Amino acid sequence: MQVTQTDRFVHRTGILERDFEVLASLPLFSSMSRSGLEHMLVDAWVHDIERGHVLFIQGEPAERFYVVFDGWVKLFRETISGDESVIAVFTTGESFAEAAMFDKADYPVSAMTVEDSRLLVVPSSTFINRLREHSDYALDMMASMSRHLRTLVRQIEQLSAKSSTQRVAGFLVRLCPADAHSAVVSLPIEKSLIAGRLGMQPETFSRSLKKLQGLGVNNSRNEVEIHDVVALREYSEGNQRIRA
Repeated sequence: MQVTQTDRFVHRTGILERDFEVLASLPLFSSMSRSGLEHMLVDAWVHDIERGHVLFIQGEPAERFYVVFDGWVKLFRETISGDESVIAVFTTGESFAEAAMFDKADYPVSAMTVEDSRLLVVPSSTFINRLREHSDYALDMMASMSRHLRTLVRQIEQLSAKSSTQRVAGFLVRLCPADAHSAVVSLPIEKSLIAGRLGMQPETFSRSLKKLQGLGVNNSRNEVEIHDVVALREYSEGNQRIRA
């Protein structure tokens, strides 16, 4: 049986077939062909990392960036008083630390896995070198990221008009399998981190979960049972009310 270039790429990097769908959804790579992806990521590797592992520390040189294939990662800073301030939380289909890479700067925050995670680690130096060699990749990437920025601006405008309960509903919908009519999902991280990601206090998050019972959402510890995913999606988009 003949071994293809793709087979060698998969063996070397650990990137699976299903991972290419995740990569193609990222603004950083959405404009690239399959062969372009393989060329740009030939020196990257997939790393299975346990919960609580520190990926980098604030002030370290930004020598790599990451794509989350599975799991959750938080970015945080320590305050002067020694407390931890969570800046952002990332999950499947999201990338982080690429801005510091392009800036040739130090990491402005620290990063830690908050669940067992499967991450793609991309070395900055070789990635930048390949962009220099292929200006068409760089131009396509800039165009894609520009479109993504405009999308984010629209999303922020939409989120500002949504209630906290609608934001929680949208978060739960994103955890459901595609095309599911009903689902049981596990809240993968601490509720305080989820609340921070959604721009609310933990108490508000808990109250919002309780309100969603009127849409058939039942919560027991970290497990959420959703009886009607479509109704929950409609509510998150402002097209349905919660039954009293």
